[in-house]
Amino acid sequence: MAPGAPAAAFAEAAATDGIELAPGSFDWLCEQGHVGLERVAKARRDPSIVEPVKAALSALATVFARLGGDVAVLYAARENLLLPVQHVHEPSGTLIQLDDLSHFTSFRLTALDLYPPDAALGFDIEEHKSLCREHAGEADRAGRSLAAKAFGFGGVPRERAYHDALFDLAPPAMGHPPLVRIAVLDGDGAAAYARFRSDAGGAALAGGRRSPPR
Repeated sequence: MAPGAPAAAFAEAAATDGIELAPGSFDWLCEQGHVGLERVAKARRDPSIVEPVKAALSALATVFARLGGDVAVLYAARENLLLPVQHVHEPSGTLIQLDDLSHFTSFRLTALDLYPPDAALGFDIEEHKSLCREHAGEADRAGRSLAAKAFGFGGVPRERAYHDALFDLAPPAMGHPPLVRIAVLDGDGAAAYARFRSDAGGAALAGGRRSPPR
């Protein structure tokens, strides 16, 4: 299946319910990771996000360190290289990501175990942990021969786990609803939307509020 096909099928299925989803990006989701999040949040000068961002930064710094990242690389990274978001529902400000096998690694499990107990999440964290335990043996092999900035040779799976944590924890800190994550281990984006819809996710988006500041 072509890369991006599940995401396209998910969006097409949502469109039949009158829900418009589109790829997006945000200045606080960039190559600089949590360093970029802190930079953008400070520039906003918004008192309402100060404490949520502090909590997110603390958790992300812990995840980054546990995964073996080099924070000096983040400070030298490009602030204008934005990380792509698969789906953004503009009326509600909701971000949606579909996770294939490569996301369910032992590194992702390590990151999830470090989330604050009160983290605002748009998915069942225990279900994702279970999927990591089930598939890590295979998923850990994906990209292990490739280098990744801040994580060195074989660092792609660790970088992916860190970016997933950034995507999970940054949106609520910046005033958005919790990011929605949906597993698509079978590559079927339309079926993934059907599951999301049956869990009342589609109805929630259909009644979405005005987008928060980007």
